Amino acid sequence: MKLAVVLFNLGGPDAPKAVRPFLFNLFRDPAIIGLPAIARYPLAALIATTRRKTAQANYDLMGGASPLLPETQAQARALTAALKTQAPDLGAPDLEAKVFIAMRYWKPFATQTAREVAAFAPDEIVLLPLYPQYSTTTTGSSLKDWKAAYRGPGVVREVCCYPTAPGLVEAFAEAIRDTWITAGKPSNIRLLFSAHGLPQKIVDAGDPYRAQVEATAAAIAARLPELPDWQICFQSRVGPLKWLEPSTDAEVRRAGADGKAVLVAPIAFVSEHVETLVELDHEYAELARQVGATPYLRAATPGVRQPFIDDLARATLAATTQIKPYGPWLCPADFSQCACRRGQAA
Repeated sequence: MKLAVVLFNLGGPDAPKAVRPFLFNLFRDPAIIGLPAIARYPLAALIATTRRKTAQANYDLMGGASPLLPETQAQARALTAALKTQAPDLGAPDLEAKVFIAMRYWKPFATQTAREVAAFAPDEIVLLPLYPQYSTTTTGSSLKDWKAAYRGPGVVREVCCYPTAPGLVEAFAEAIRDTWITAGKPSNIRLLFSAHGLPQKIVDAGDPYRAQVEATAAAIAARLPELPDWQICFQSRVGPLKWLEPSTDAEVRRAGADGKAVLVAPIAFVSEHVETLVELDHEYAELARQVGATPYLRAATPGVRQPFIDDLARATLAATTQIKPYGPWLCPADFSQCACRRGQAA
């Protein structure tokens, strides 16, 4: 069997000149700004123009470009190797698997990747988001984008969400514990599980993101009894809308007021990019210094840690034969926007 695996991620600018078009692509997505196109496009252009200098300054701190694509490419290579190792044990010794990457807001776009997948002529396609927790603004948007782009052969399966997948949880727990041990095991420390925020109205409309973030945090915390003081928080707020709370900056301030050190774990991200390398490593680190929440520590994302990659491989191979969501997770019935509830996930 020929199997195409498509990894979804947001993407990031690969050069200074790409910052503005990247921002425009982001804000013109109806999953991000829910206005008619006639109003959304001019607004996206305005936001991209006004935010370009600030965004460019952030990317300058990372050498002028986002590392997200190279990080995702490394995960694709690791996943290819894991699929080759696992397939014979799961009864698929003749599996020919090829891993592709489709970014939502910058290259390689789904249209380009769709052509490459079609040329590969797969028997089956597994769509695998690198967003552990489902949201209409991430996984939902990427799936919709792919379905509009792909016209080639192959039975399509989807891995919808995996917020409590054992390998994901283990990879995060390992990274957090490694950071804590390297820092000398400080005892007076609060673990902050920081996830990308969303406007509250999106969650109120049935998006399961918050519930899945909470499930991820609880599963990781259960593996870290040595760090019993923990809190979920949300970062990257923009605009005047009410966003998910508590915010990460508010929790850093509270930790300082409580006389606590801070260890931040970015549990909604599996790769390093601007929100980890700049927002967490620079902006919140400076805030922690100002409010006395020191030492300030930050755990790495799962990246290519083997437990995480092995879980991605298991999810992929399971999706080729099982018409059900991967793993034990199933969103509560009132989270109507999740694909696992709509019966659309493999």
